[in-house]
Amino acid sequence: MRIGVIGTGYVGLVTGACLAELGHEVCCIDNDRAKVDRLLAGDCPIYEPDLPALIARNRMAGRLSFSSNTADGVTSSDVVFIAVGTPPGADGEADLSFVHAAARDIAGHLRGFTLVATKSTVPVGTGDDVEAILAAHAPDVETAVVSNPEFLREGCAIGDFLKPDRIVVGAETSRARAMMEAVYRPLTARGHPLLACDRRTAELIKYASNAFLAVKISYINEIADLCENIGADALCVAEGMGLDARIGARFLQPGPGYGGSCFPKDTQALLATARRADTTLSVVAAAETANRRRKRNLAARVADATGDLTDKVVAVLGLAFKAGTDDMREAAALDLIPGLQARGAIVRASDPEAIDAARTTMPGAAFFRDAYAAAQGADVLVVLTEWPAYASLDLERIRRVMRGHRVIDFRNLFAPDAVVDAGLDYVSLGRPACRRSIGAHGHGAPVNDRMQPALQSPDMD
Repeated sequence: MRIGVIGTGYVGLVTGACLAELGHEVCCIDNDRAKVDRLLAGDCPIYEPDLPALIARNRMAGRLSFSSNTADGVTSSDVVFIAVGTPPGADGEADLSFVHAAARDIAGHLRGFTLVATKSTVPVGTGDDVEAILAAHAPDVETAVVSNPEFLREGCAIGDFLKPDRIVVGAETSRARAMMEAVYRPLTARGHPLLACDRRTAELIKYASNAFLAVKISYINEIADLCENIGADALCVAEGMGLDARIGARFLQPGPGYGGSCFPKDTQALLATARRADTTLSVVAAAETANRRRKRNLAARVADATGDLTDKVVAVLGLAFKAGTDDMREAAALDLIPGLQARGAIVRASDPEAIDAARTTMPGAAFFRDAYAAAQGADVLVVLTEWPAYASLDLERIRRVMRGHRVIDFRNLFAPDAVVDAGLDYVSLGRPACRRSIGAHGHGAPVNDRMQPALQSPDMD
């Protein structure tokens, strides 16, 4: 099929490249000429594993092209995807101005029946808006509008698209549904399920899914806090919960709080949708509040575990909101590092991919791509992002380059005994703290602090 994709941001670029990989002829459109020029020059403007190779392969095969001229992706296309940003407004409502602008732009280049699929994450009823815009600006051209939400995780988006848990299509006509089934036939033929429903239901599925995962994360984070206060092991609790097939193990890892481009924005947008519908979503609201509180209190947790931070050097390993991406949107580092600096700390930060994105938002911090360089002379080491490279650090080398000996692990990457054996004190989430017990020969033996009152900030609740 001939397909146009409006927008070459994260969703649009991944969608376009993957649809081309399925054998379709795809043209990705963006009004940012500089970005299009980069893509035409073979430069991928976002960090996503395997995406540059996928783009290059499909460009070489003649299935993928880029343009800043909307007509190139609309006039001869069977299906046009809208994949533009929907940033949050001040009240949590999704800003639909880019979606509406894309619909108007598409309308000006329609020539025959065209299916317009909304891939952007949008509130319930946005498909109705797009349909009305097309009808107003192209009244003589037959169109159909469907909702086709994305379920892509940064860092593994290619696999999520090509091996999806589900494909959701919200369509109001059998013709529109049949065309979307044709788009995804290479995937459904391999056994990946396609759920067909009405348009508003499809729009809600996206928000409801992300909000549920946000609730799950906030829930296990609060259980980890409880474990710290009563001397239980949150990792074992999570494992025991996850073995229940009704619950599942995914998204049950205690951490510094969720971030990124989806969960914070989508929970707020869902709450805004509920307010408009005079509906109370108290569980989602509580999860969103708990997450904001958790990130806001990260610096206090470090201070409570280490004492006065004035002129102390704190090495922070990880800036991106999670491993596998350079995305800094709503990252925990945006709360932690200013909070440490406000307490007088000198911050040395490291990340394999996100330094360029982080540099402008964190004045006063020193940045290092190498974790050992960041740890040089540090009094405290804080692990904030679960990069595999951090999980395999040489802890004895870390101890040698540090001035202090305390590790605060907000991702529970390390085995406590391994940290203590390297001569370091260890504080993690939902587990007793472990400190060195130095014997006559300098060997460390773990001493567990059953309770962790030092981790409980006075404003935690």
